[in-house]
Amino acid sequence: MRHREQLMAGAKQCLEERGYARTTSRDIAAAANAPLGTINYHYGSKEGLLNAALLETLHEWGEKVLTRSAGTARDAGTGRRLDAMWAGVVASGTTDRPLLVASAEALAQAERFPEIRQQIADAFERSRTEMAADLHGIDATDSAEDGELARAVGSVHMALIAGLTQQWLIDPEHAPSAREVAAGLRRIAQDLDECEA
Repeated sequence: MRHREQLMAGAKQCLEERGYARTTSRDIAAAANAPLGTINYHYGSKEGLLNAALLETLHEWGEKVLTRSAGTARDAGTGRRLDAMWAGVVASGTTDRPLLVASAEALAQAERFPEIRQQIADAFERSRTEMAADLHGIDATDSAEDGELARAVGSVHMALIAGLTQQWLIDPEHAPSAREVAAGLRRIAQDLDECEA
């Protein structure tokens, strides 16, 4: 394995074990078994490496959660895929807690580092349309209207994921279950339908 890949693996390990805010360049170099100077050579800075590692890890996390819902047969319906996806998000509050803590720390850093903010914003933008396509079959490239709808649907999912994550990090005993999320969404949708009528 070359230094670049070693550094990425070391940064991911440090994010899980130490979190974003407490990881130093020396921690990463030690975990990667790579010279300290290779961080700047390959990634520009410790923050550049941590951001890349965090975004890659979050992408892998999203793929895992969406894969769980994609494993639910298409003919089972969108509702069952959504139930499976929300069950995966809720379960990750326990299984992926270190990653979720690291991502919360990185979001706090975004206020002071415009490059972090831009990287996260770009990842959010990609995720919106991916979720709309994977969960609802909305292809953002079909038309401008579908593009707007995909962005709206994906944004709602992202807002729910962020809110669930915060609840699981702060008060896991009282955070909603996947069943409660689904029940809440059904009621909200019902009330919205009544407004349209």
